[in-house]
Order: sequence, then C-alpha cells, then structure tokens
Amino acid sequence: MAEKTRGDYSPTQGVRILEFESQTLSGSGKNVACEVELWDCAGDLRFESCWPALMKDSNGVAIVFNPDVPSHLKEAEMWHSSFISSQGLQDSQCLLMAHHKPGSAADNGRPVLSSQLSKLPLIHSNLEEDPEEVRQEFHRYLGSIVKTLSESREREEMSIIT
Repeated sequence: MAEKTRGDYSPTQGVRILEFESQTLSGSGKNVACEVELWDCAGDLRFESCWPALMKDSNGVAIVFNPDVPSHLKEAEMWHSSFISSQGLQDSQCLLMAHHKPGSAADNGRPVLSSQLSKLPLIHSNLEEDPEEVRQEFHRYLGSIVKTLSESREREEMSIIT
C-alpha cells in the first residue's frame, strides 16, 4: 500500500484478487465477520472475456474512476451497464469511488454523472491524504451489502414458510 500512495503504480493485468475477512456492521446493528473477495479487473477492455467469471455470484460492485479524466465518466457508465444493470444489483450493492491521485487539485464535489450513476453512493478517495476515511466508507459499503444479502435471505425463507 505504501508504494501506491507515493505515486508508483503497476496497472492490473487481467484480474487481481484480494481475499480478506472484515468485521462489518450488519443490518441488525451487530458486528459480523464477513469474508470478502475483491476482484480488480483493471478496466481494460482487452480482458473483457474474463468478465463473465467476475460477475458470477457477485454481491457488489465498486467502480473506481479518476474524476479529473473526462473519459472515465463514460467508462464508468459502461461498467455500470456491464456489471450492475446486467446482474440486477441494487443501488445499495454498488459504490462509486472518485479516486484523486496524489498531488491533484481534488474537487470533492459531486461530478456530473449520468442518471444511472447519480443514484449510486459516491465517495471521494485520496489514500495519501485520508486513508482511514476511505477504509471507513468501504466498511459502511460492506455493511450495506451484508444487510441486503441478509434481507434477501430472510425474504426467501419467509416465502418458503408461507
């Protein structure tokens, strides 16, 4: 992580998978442990053939983009269509991260987004200036996914009972 915050960057080739356990707040207000698989698919269309495997059984999508690069907003719309709309994910299962590179003149206002993207939760990230804020926001996002999955499971169980 330290290398990334200094500005050194090694783009993902294909897919990078990070697995970890997280303590997150559930819908009932209790801390629960959840296992997370974070799949970074680089945003490179050369790896589009890998996308079906990434989408299979996904419970959430985080779209990271640089708001200082106008083409990234169009790409974020494409990601929304490919990963969120096609999977039928709820807005609460999605997160937009406007990532500001170190040294950029970060504008933390809401970028001009399409109607689909404007419905999604948006956080600004700058790992150099406030990594703890990004961590807290991501944990809140994980909590919303846990809540959504729990509610879905409860509805399914109730439909079997009734």
